[in-house]
Formats: sequence, C-alpha cells, structure tokens
Amino acid sequence: MSDPRRAPEAVGLRYLSLAYRLGQTVDGVMARDGLSLARTRVLEVLNLRGAIRQSVLAQALGQAPRSVTQSVEALESRGLVARTPDPDDGRCKLVLLTAQGSTALLVGVAARERALRAHFGTLEGRDLADLNRLLDHLQDGLLMAADDV
Repeated sequence: MSDPRRAPEAVGLRYLSLAYRLGQTVDGVMARDGLSLARTRVLEVLNLRGAIRQSVLAQALGQAPRSVTQSVEALESRGLVARTPDPDDGRCKLVLLTAQGSTALLVGVAARERALRAHFGTLEGRDLADLNRLLDHLQDGLLMAADDV
C-alpha cells in the first residue's frame, strides 16, 4: 500500500498550508518594520508603473477594487502615496508614490528579504535549486490550466 501522505492532494494541501503560514510569518516580520506584505506590494507596483488609476492598480495586484481602496487610503494617511485628479478623466484619480513612500518601500523590501532569507537561506544550494525547479513546474501547470479554461 502506498503512503497516503504522498498522494498529490495530500502534498498539495500541505503546500497550501505551509505557504499560508509562511506568508503570515513574513507579513508579521514586515509589519513590525512598519509596512505589511500587501502594502509593500502596492508601493512596488506604483514604483514600477508610476501614477496609475486605482482600477489599474487593483488589476495589477489581482485584488478587488474595494480592497485596494482601503490600502490606498491607509497608505495616503501615512503620506506614502498621493491621489491626484486624472488629467484625462476628471472623475478618476491617479495614485502615485511619494518620496516618503519610496523610503518606506526600501524598508519594506529589506524586511521581506530578511524574513525570506531566514527561511529559505537554511536550504542548501542544491535543495534551493530543486525547490525552484519544482515551483517552475507547478507554475507551468497553472499556466496550462488557465489556457484550458
């Protein structure tokens, strides 16, 4: 009889659980340094794309517009982003990264890197390469599944 812990669904559930716990751990470390994982991601998109509409930001993040509105409002209250009228459509606002937001982004990215290094830095080079190869395989499977939909 085969080991039920090696069944694809058992391994998949274990992976999902571990990924969730790792995300919470990294988020906790980052939040202690002042910026959550999700809000750091908002700042990263703004840093990369420049001033954009909130709807475009939500799409880039793969989040609901309402969730992004809450994040933007919180970041704006801290002076990390600003909202300005869209010159092409006065009914819309553009969200942009402020100088203070750029500084906070550097701190957030450094905290994320420290947290991830603490967990993944314990892997030997070969194990890290194997994990990366397996993640590529899973990602390719997701992309193929999305093409089938």
